[in-house]
Amino acid sequence: MSTSKPRGQYAKGAERREQIIQTATDVFATEGFEGTALKRVAELVGVKEATLFHYFRGKQELLTAVLAERDRRSLAVSDQEEAGLQLLALIAERNRKEPGLTTLYAVASATANDPGHDSHPYFQERYAQVVADLAEDIGRRQGAGEVRTDVSATMLARLVVAAFDGLQLQWLYDKNVDMAEGLSQLVDVLLAPPGGS
Repeated sequence: MSTSKPRGQYAKGAERREQIIQTATDVFATEGFEGTALKRVAELVGVKEATLFHYFRGKQELLTAVLAERDRRSLAVSDQEEAGLQLLALIAERNRKEPGLTTLYAVASATANDPGHDSHPYFQERYAQVVADLAEDIGRRQGAGEVRTDVSATMLARLVVAAFDGLQLQWLYDKNVDMAEGLSQLVDVLLAPPGGS
């Protein structure tokens, strides 16, 4: 049958696309995503820089794929026991160790608010999922009496996400800002039941 060759070509294209995403994620993590970073990715993959974009509609699609890979890696390395609020400090520590990806996230999230932006759906879905996951954890903790109940779980989740992004932005300007510690203190203060110890 003649269908095996296109499938093989498609599989090779998908493999090369995945190789580019993995390599770009590694390079951007430490070297950033501007300047010669794309040239370095192309060099490591073994193609010309222009060839990278045979596998992506443009630079923004590649950057969005890198951010999605960053999220996937974050969840893959976290202990399955850790979830919701407990995962935040671990993610903040990872972000501290990957300044290039953290900068990419901040820049991309600030520019993707236009619904026509290539990364808009990624951020819209990501924020919705993060808030939903945190709200589920907070709701469970509210039921157990561990978290204040005078504010909805969804609103508390949104406030935690806002604080995380704000601390991360401050850290980009001042590396002395301890994102993980700040998040831990916020959770202790903001979410504590009234009159709790």
